[in-house]
Amino acid sequence: MSAKPFAARPTSAEAWVREQSGEPAAHQNPFTARLTIDVTPASRGRIKIAAFARGQTVADMVRALLDREFPEDPT
Repeated sequence: MSAKPFAARPTSAEAWVREQSGEPAAHQNPFTARLTIDVTPASRGRIKIAAFARGQTVADMVRALLDREFPEDPT
């Protein structure tokens, strides 16, 4: 019995980034993609405390950080 690969290898990095992984959930914006990272419990706690202190959600705070660090038009 031959095993099927879990996922096909992307043809290019650009194609892999642009690939959609299925239908978005009803509550999600169809123009977003989920990004999962592993952090230590201590880092997670610091991030959550910082977000709370700023009156933001962790997601909004991380999105702003990523937008600042990786602008669409890097100049």
